[in-house]
Amino acid sequence: MILKGKTIAVGISGGIAAYKSCQIVSDLKKLGANVFVVLTKAAQEFVTPLTFETLSQNRVVCDMFDKGRGFDVEHISIAKAADLFLIAPMTANVAGKLASGIADDFLSTTVMACKCPVVLAPAMNTAMLTSASFKANQDTLKQRGFLFVESDEGFLACGDSGKGRMAKPKTIVDFVKSVLLPTQDFKNKKVLVTAGATKEMIDPVRFLSNRSSGKMGVQLARAAAVRGAFVTLVTGCVDDNLLKDLPKIIEVLKVETTCQMHELIKAKSMFDLTKVPNSGFNCPLNGQGGQNALFFDFYFFAAAPCDYRPIYSKNKIKSDSLTLSFSKNPDIAGFVGGQILDNKTHQKSIIFCAESCDLTKNASEKLTKKHAHMVVANDITQEGAGFDIDTNIVTIISKSFSIQTKKQSKADLSHLILDNALKL
Repeated sequence: MILKGKTIAVGISGGIAAYKSCQIVSDLKKLGANVFVVLTKAAQEFVTPLTFETLSQNRVVCDMFDKGRGFDVEHISIAKAADLFLIAPMTANVAGKLASGIADDFLSTTVMACKCPVVLAPAMNTAMLTSASFKANQDTLKQRGFLFVESDEGFLACGDSGKGRMAKPKTIVDFVKSVLLPTQDFKNKKVLVTAGATKEMIDPVRFLSNRSSGKMGVQLARAAAVRGAFVTLVTGCVDDNLLKDLPKIIEVLKVETTCQMHELIKAKSMFDLTKVPNSGFNCPLNGQGGQNALFFDFYFFAAAPCDYRPIYSKNKIKSDSLTLSFSKNPDIAGFVGGQILDNKTHQKSIIFCAESCDLTKNASEKLTKKHAHMVVANDITQEGAGFDIDTNIVTIISKSFSIQTKKQSKADLSHLILDNALKL
């Protein structure tokens, strides 16, 4: 009865996968949850309210203007009571409503009033799932903090074969459990994560940078915090929308250049917090601020710092041709691995590398060169892997293991990376 005391609202929209939701409701009840079911009008064409009233042992809500409701405004009372709202299956129509802020039935009005986590399990035809409209709605919802359980691949009710099947009930229930009862295996661990690209100014107008969005690093910071860690997130050029709604335990420090990132991490790691701008970070374990108060158990170098910086011109360069001279930037991960963590068994460095060829060879060489304990490498030429997208395909390599992952969301991948970091 691990979900005893938890209230879960389950919204069911009009898709053939609605029959699978019977198993989801039954399993949540067996785990001790108090379950309230909301059926859309279209969902009632596939399943009946009586079925879910029997399984949930609560009255099922189908109509905004149900005359049998109690005195409370019901969509508000359910929204307040729910510890989590699950929509399974979620159709393309419901995704469009939620992304657009349309509240024209009981399901959409309740979700709009929710302050709890909302988990969405899409189910639709492959063409709909991959359409520009759905992808745009999905991106919008993810930015607002909605959580997705990815669809499965297989034979679809329409006769097509591909991605679009609702995830298995067990997968969805396990996901719900992970949200309500997150693993606390990083409790009291102190984690530093870097994210995004740095930029190097050429003149007051122009700069050099790269395509790193920071999505992987931000997801890692979020996952580590959810699993109990005290997290410092050092970001380069990252869209502020990515940093919205992060857990409050995450300390976010922003820099622009590689040298700034290097100096900040050096100051943090060598226990001289007085040199870190806008820090004020206290060690949560002993409550002592200032010098000698902090060390990091794990470093995750997910950022893409520029390796070189141009010689800066204080005036805008005006020329028909342009020749730039560069200086080498510090190797942040190499410095930490070689000088900060050298021979320290309790602290681990995890580096990231993006390659276009010889992935394993190049990643293994970087693992040694940067004195790291694990490298997360991705081939940017693969579809679904690379820059500024929400999925990735990686190879995780350490001295004792090597793991090839399938394409998955960066949110899911972040937990897999943390799992393997703990093996170190």
